[in-house]
Amino acid sequence: MLRQYKLSNYRFRLILWVIALAALGILIIGSADEDYQTKQTLGLVAGVAIMVVVSLFDYTWILNFYWIIYMVCTVLLGAVLLPGIGVTRNNATRWVRIAGFQFQPSDIVKIMLILFFAKFFEVREDRVSRLKTIVFSLLLVGIQLFLVYKEPDLSTTIVTALMFCVLIYMAGLNYKIICGIIAVCIPIVVILVSILMQPEQNLINEYQMRRVYAWLRPEEYPQDAYQQQNSIKAVGSGQLYGKGLKNDDVDSVKNGNFIPETQTDFIFAVAGEELGFIGCCVIVLLEFLIALECLLIGRRAKVLSGTLICAGMASLIFFQSFINISVATGLLPNTGITLPFVSYGLTSLISFCIGIGLVLNVGLQVRKY
Repeated sequence: MLRQYKLSNYRFRLILWVIALAALGILIIGSADEDYQTKQTLGLVAGVAIMVVVSLFDYTWILNFYWIIYMVCTVLLGAVLLPGIGVTRNNATRWVRIAGFQFQPSDIVKIMLILFFAKFFEVREDRVSRLKTIVFSLLLVGIQLFLVYKEPDLSTTIVTALMFCVLIYMAGLNYKIICGIIAVCIPIVVILVSILMQPEQNLINEYQMRRVYAWLRPEEYPQDAYQQQNSIKAVGSGQLYGKGLKNDDVDSVKNGNFIPETQTDFIFAVAGEELGFIGCCVIVLLEFLIALECLLIGRRAKVLSGTLICAGMASLIFFQSFINISVATGLLPNTGITLPFVSYGLTSLISFCIGIGLVLNVGLQVRKY
């Protein structure tokens, strides 16, 4: 469980990037809504402490319980849908409250699924491309995706599905199968999009469909498009250097209350307005450096599961950051998902810190050449 490690293999640089990004996030959160700043600060302290502790646990020992991890994922996501336990906010039931403590299981489950499939594919390393393995893995991830989608949480469903694609690719899926899947998926996606554009479709909820319409034709759906349109204006209004943190400009996003919950899904709009283009670039660069560091550590992992843990965390950070920033800048339809290490959310912050702790442990157990 605990092993002796060489301090020289500890990736302090990765911890530095995480703390720098999270600290920047705390400053932006305090500017968006000062009431949340203290909680996020305490969350960062707890997250870093948990990260260091997790980094000292042998990840190969943790992976011995991978089926238990999968069952816990199922129980957590299933609990969200139970009346009396699941908490509903803004037409979505994504939180659970147990003994007065409220958290979002899907954030934790994303990390746990990385662990599960890291071991799942390692055990089947020599038969990843077999039909039985592919179908079985799709069934297992499909159960989790269905539970997340039913909350409903389409953005997390998409991020988790993309993360799974990276994991099975890194596990050694045959290129011929990948090309075949792409060839099949392209016409399926075209058909699904055409169905979704029909007014009587039942594949996604009505409010989600309105967001797509508002993204395509904002002038026709002003009530659904105002958040994203105001976010785009906020990002652009910051220009190069921004208006400054905690500014008193009456037409700013936070002071004018043009976007609700700016400290979470639209935190990048506040960053763009108050820190400008330079501040946005710093955020993007730090997210990129964290994901890149995960990949570099994964390259030297002693076993496949270590590589998959690092690749899973890198893909999770990349895809979640891409979707959040794309929504804030109008590149994708409005969908609620946090910006890793920056948005307010203790479950999200601590979950990512746990994931980084696992990556650090992979780095402590390097491959011997």
